[in-house]
Amino acid sequence: MSNIDFELLRRYTEIPLAAEQLLCKPEREISFNLSLKLAPDRLLQADSYVVFFNTARGPAKGGLRMAREVSLEETRDLAERMVWKTALARIPFGGGKSAIAIDPAKLSRFQKTAVIKEYVHTISLELGHGTYVPAPDMGTDETDMAVIFGELHIPECVTGKPPRVGGLPGRREATGCGVSHVVRLLLQEVQNKAPVDATVAVQGFGKVGSQVVLFLHQAGAHVVAVSDVTGGLYDPNGLDVPALFDYARRNGSLEGAPGRRISNQELLASDVDVLCPCACENQITEDNAPEVRAKFIVEGANGPTTAGADVILNQRNIPAVPDILANAGGVIASYVEWRKAKSGAITDKSETFSTVRNRLSIAFEDMLRLAEQRNCSFRTACQISAAEELVATLRDREWI
Repeated sequence: MSNIDFELLRRYTEIPLAAEQLLCKPEREISFNLSLKLAPDRLLQADSYVVFFNTARGPAKGGLRMAREVSLEETRDLAERMVWKTALARIPFGGGKSAIAIDPAKLSRFQKTAVIKEYVHTISLELGHGTYVPAPDMGTDETDMAVIFGELHIPECVTGKPPRVGGLPGRREATGCGVSHVVRLLLQEVQNKAPVDATVAVQGFGKVGSQVVLFLHQAGAHVVAVSDVTGGLYDPNGLDVPALFDYARRNGSLEGAPGRRISNQELLASDVDVLCPCACENQITEDNAPEVRAKFIVEGANGPTTAGADVILNQRNIPAVPDILANAGGVIASYVEWRKAKSGAITDKSETFSTVRNRLSIAFEDMLRLAEQRNCSFRTACQISAAEELVATLRDREWI
């Protein structure tokens, strides 16, 4: 089932039936059993998936997720989100995703590398032809992307590589950079506030959340609450961000960090200007949406707000900048790396961040314009913008 409400979108823009049919179902799905001999009497097996949701705008782009509970349905959902995210950002990628249903924490580095190599071997045709371009996601990192590159020796076959092997400086921080930039745009253009006058709560202190905290702190915002899987911390005057990073670096998490402890649910109910859910999907639900007190939400994670919660938030006049805009910094940077790999150009970190901020600024202004013109939510406005771009692309390709 598509996570896009086409019936709602048709109230605001023209979507031909043929376009809807192409956009609501994946083009292609691959399911396979990844099997790897670890010892004479031990065989590792993991259900694995690759989804090409729509490739009208370019190669299927989307991360490689490694998690014990990942499913084909989840992989399909994330691939669909990428279709809309790349269209909204106006970059020449389609939407895809891949996943390996295994807990990476239970693998040694050697074993994980062997799993990644077997994954490459199984879908080498798709990777080698450039029809699917993976990147790091939950459970994978730039070292895993370097392994993929090392198996194929095609610079543009994968993004999120370490800079020393053709990766992009700033790619690791790009999603967090983008989320923080959207927060700043929201404060300045909607709330008429400078970051130094704003309070922010960030759920998640991983690849995305930690960078959002860091960029917002550098901008002068008061990050009053932050959490990871072990729980959270709160200080109404603003947390000591450098001390938090130092503690997390030394201890591996925020567990036991000094300060006032709060739960993740208490963080989501913080009375702040902006709430940034940057952990994982389905965090704001129908059960806790009535407790949300933030003035705005900026979705750093994929799908952190359920459909039922979104209805409640709209009724309570709490606008949410959706994930397809807010966390698009990662795929924008991936485009820069992919382009760099094809051309051989040298790109520095400042150019990466500049491109991320520029593309997101354009998408943000488009969102504000459409929300005002068509009297709809930020989420619907982003979907309208992406839908109109996708319909135009489908017509350009003679697919409709």
